Amino acid sequence: MKAVIIEDEKLSADHLCNLLKRIDPSIEVVEIIDSVKKSIALFGRGLKMDLLFVDIHLADGLSFDIFSKVIVDTPVIFTTAYNEYAIKAFEVNSVDYLLKPIGTDELKRAIDKYKKYSNSGHSALLENIASAYKSLNKPYKNRFLVKLGDTIVSIKTEDITHFIAEDGIVLLSATSGKRYPVDYTLDQLESLLSPESFFRINRRVYLHINSVQKVSSYFNGRLKLGSDLLQGDDGVVSRERVVDFKNWLDR
Repeated sequence: MKAVIIEDEKLSADHLCNLLKRIDPSIEVVEIIDSVKKSIALFGRGLKMDLLFVDIHLADGLSFDIFSKVIVDTPVIFTTAYNEYAIKAFEVNSVDYLLKPIGTDELKRAIDKYKKYSNSGHSALLENIASAYKSLNKPYKNRFLVKLGDTIVSIKTEDITHFIAEDGIVLLSATSGKRYPVDYTLDQLESLLSPESFFRINRRVYLHINSVQKVSSYFNGRLKLGSDLLQGDDGVVSRERVVDFKNWLDR
């Protein structure tokens, strides 16, 4: 079996190669590619493989751009370090992915799934890849129409500091200092707003990145935002979200 790895971190690529040799010595890694641009060029020249391992975020863009430029008639296993919204797209569309750091058991399961697709044909998997690409590149909301009394106001997303769930409703908090009820749950908002700009720090608060001015360590492995906008535990990043929150800030 011939495999190609698209990965811009050498340590990650070497780790994956070593795991593949350990799991199945018959797998031969014929090429390691470190960018979208090189991938498009090599595939355009007819690079062939049986299985493709693809990191989602590369130095020169999303690896999904590869599939929008060239036809790759090969099953794909995606890898990601933290991209939560991408993982959700894969779950919906049943596309294989591995969460870094990649473990032996997870990799073996993914290869077993590849073998199942090999026996039944690749068309379904390739269709799912295309669907995932569309999901990740869908347009997000850039404004909200809100009502306060008899007044209807249009608020741009960049003028939103955060959303907060209070007493069974969700309130939009604007940079003007005003708050407006919206007809969405926080779960719904997570699929409507760009994950580049907004992050859900806990079960009550969905925050715009421009609202993050200062972050401090907090007890129990959590983080505390230095903000006049959020009081008490509303400004605390829950422990299970701390790693993703740090990665979100560090993009």
